[in-house]
Amino acid sequence: MFVPDIYREPNCSWMIDLVRRNPLALLVSNGNVSDRPFATHLPVIEDPQTVHECAVDMSGIKLLGHMNRKNPHWAALETGDVVLLAFTGPHAYVSPTIYDKTPAAPTWNFTAVHVHGVVEKIDSLEETLGVVKSTVRAYEEELGTGWDMSESVDYFRKIVSGVGAFRITVSKGEGMFKLSQEQEPDIRDRVRDAFARRECGRHRETAELMSELP
Repeated sequence: MFVPDIYREPNCSWMIDLVRRNPLALLVSNGNVSDRPFATHLPVIEDPQTVHECAVDMSGIKLLGHMNRKNPHWAALETGDVVLLAFTGPHAYVSPTIYDKTPAAPTWNFTAVHVHGVVEKIDSLEETLGVVKSTVRAYEEELGTGWDMSESVDYFRKIVSGVGAFRITVSKGEGMFKLSQEQEPDIRDRVRDAFARRECGRHRETAELMSELP
């Protein structure tokens, strides 16, 4: 991912936070049965069995994910493959009318993290069930209602044979936080305030990130 220096994250915690808050990633890998790449949208969590330190580029962090085993992507994926996970965070269109000056050009403020890593396919059904359960815990704690899965674990066991789980060891993370840093402070404030007044949640989330910029 091309990231001009002005749009790089202030520190690695920005990338970690974006991944945690926007866990639906696009997994991309090269196919081994054709000349086309494979791409699958799927949920990703940090591996709860490992201790994560905030390396500058996220290297060493382990992530867990899963997909349907009937997906051709699963058959094409092999342990040791280098893969890309693309996470998209808050974003919003910037109209030139916000600048209140001419000439001006429209643009798009956006946030994204690209994670490169090596994949390990998980063969054990019990370990795959563990990935599913860990995913439920993570999302119910962060995004859900605290649902108790205990009465559904037996059901999980019945369907887990159709689940393909994997672990990714991160080799490098790249963050793009394009939040009007190229503009003068007063114009940047005007963009942030315009986003904050919108009813759309992603506009307000973009405004919040702009407020957190050093």
